[in-house]
Amino acid sequence: MRTNRIRATVLATAATALALSLTACGGSDSGSDGAKADSGKSAGTTVDGSKGSQDSGEASAETSGGTVQADSGQGSGAAAATAQPCKGDEMSYSVLHRFPAEQGEHLLITAVNAGTKPCWVTSYPSVMLGDTTDVLPHTSKDADGGTAKVTVKPGGKVYSAVALFADGDQTHTSSQLSLALRDQSGDSGPGYDNEAFDGKGAPSEFTWDTAEVTNWNTAKPYDF
Repeated sequence: MRTNRIRATVLATAATALALSLTACGGSDSGSDGAKADSGKSAGTTVDGSKGSQDSGEASAETSGGTVQADSGQGSGAAAATAQPCKGDEMSYSVLHRFPAEQGEHLLITAVNAGTKPCWVTSYPSVMLGDTTDVLPHTSKDADGGTAKVTVKPGGKVYSAVALFADGDQTHTSSQLSLALRDQSGDSGPGYDNEAFDGKGAPSEFTWDTAEVTNWNTAKPYDF
């Protein structure tokens, strides 16, 4: 099933990394140190569902060097300290197809904490479009999210976006995508199938040959 495609891709990558690690332990001293995820602590921000939309004062998080800088609001520090990683089945997703076949075309991903406790997301979501098997890359125009946490209170929202480009000859068309949350080490959890809709609530097909993903944020990406 498509809900397992992201996990299968990640497991294959992990198996390759393990094989390289075992080879290194066998006595090779050259080039045995692989890249490691940043495990350092970083500041976070909190999204409070009771505060309404971004226009009514919701904190806006901007990533810089793996650190989130935001005015988190009163009481958010305690929520961030006790929050656990968000689980995919505790989040409610919606995908809005914006500016179809126009400049700035993208998929706006909205994730709502449908659980009863605060939780946090980090980095950017793992996304596969249509029936493709490649996890989309992080956009180079976005600051590296690193291991920064964005804490989402019950009912709170966070956003990501998939920028779509159809400049080449090898294009794909679909209205489907698979989403998965990442942990602080960069590993992906289970993938969940979603469908893109237009502003009127109808399923909306999109076309791309390349695409890239933004970090999770409390403000809508490409909000123009």
